Amino acid sequence: MNYSNLLVEKKKGAAWLTLNRPDAMNALDPDTHKQLQDCMTELDNDPEVRVIVITGAGKAFSAGGDLKWTLAHQDDPIAVAEYGQLFHDTFFLMEHMSKINIAMINGHALAGGLELAEACDLAYAADDVNIGDQHASIGLIPSGGGSQRLPRLIPLRVARELMFTGDWLTAKEAERWGIINKAVPREKLREYVEGVVDKLVQRSPMASKYIKYSINRGMQVDLYTGIEIEKAASRAHFQTQDAHEGLKSFQERRKPNFPGK
Repeated sequence: MNYSNLLVEKKKGAAWLTLNRPDAMNALDPDTHKQLQDCMTELDNDPEVRVIVITGAGKAFSAGGDLKWTLAHQDDPIAVAEYGQLFHDTFFLMEHMSKINIAMINGHALAGGLELAEACDLAYAADDVNIGDQHASIGLIPSGGGSQRLPRLIPLRVARELMFTGDWLTAKEAERWGIINKAVPREKLREYVEGVVDKLVQRSPMASKYIKYSINRGMQVDLYTGIEIEKAASRAHFQTQDAHEGLKSFQERRKPNFPGK
């Protein structure tokens, strides 16, 4: 698994994926998007990987879209449209893959970088980083799903203010609004996320898959339809080996050993 713009480390049931364009603040150019899609698909199909952590090399988590690439292609509407579609394809893949993915925000997460974090299941940030949607600051609008995902994460008026103004939040403010799960002192960030990962890799991969499916599908429909989605997911999950192992381990009063099937 070799990618020019990504670093991948597998450790104890988790894959640690690092965006590796530090000189460009880990901007997501077309090549990086394609590598992310290939890498995430490969990791989602890897039975040894149960959790995926995404972070950035250098000072930024990700500054989002690559404006140098955009400026060079701004007169080519087809190229610009295809670039925009890459954002949606990457983030949709991350949102709907079966594995849990975590944004470990080690540096600024801005514009498309925030949209990347929004597409992850969980997000933890160093307490000294800035987080925000700065599109409006340079006359642009969110183009990676931010106008849809952010208002689903936080109150509508707060999301509007952030997108209208382009203002940045501190990590603590982002935690308070629910954009991230927790702001952690920088020197403790990796340790904290490792603790979360250690807990998650011990859980049933099949249960995580069906929980994620039920949440993502249910958020798009009314409550009654969402309950039907949950019921169908529960019936399917109950047929898995993980469900049987969980019940058996409870009966035998021992720690479960989930096969992920």
